[in-house]
Amino acid sequence: MTQIPHDLIMTIVNKGNSQKVVEASKKAGAEGGTLLNGRGTGVHEHAKLFGITIEPEKEIVLTLVKRELCERVLETIVSEVDLNKPGKGIAFVLEVERVVGINHLLDKITEEAGG
Repeated sequence: MTQIPHDLIMTIVNKGNSQKVVEASKKAGAEGGTLLNGRGTGVHEHAKLFGITIEPEKEIVLTLVKRELCERVLETIVSEVDLNKPGKGIAFVLEVERVVGINHLLDKITEEAGG
């Protein structure tokens, strides 16, 4: 089995902004992403309504990319989603040790390499 280095970009944004993350990542060469729902508990998450603390809903976008694309995809996400502004979200990258289930991508890479 051919192992190509991959990274996982995890982006956490306010509810309703995950589509911007997916569009930015695709623009930079990613194939897509996986969306999850969550709740924030960070320093910027203490909004109140009628004295009741509201836990803001978050969306988490998991974007698996070849390591060579990671920096470009991350920079595009940061730029398009304004992650450098307070309260807009956070993104971080994890190295992926092994990937299975992406045969269509591995076949494409093999074809591009001429094999």
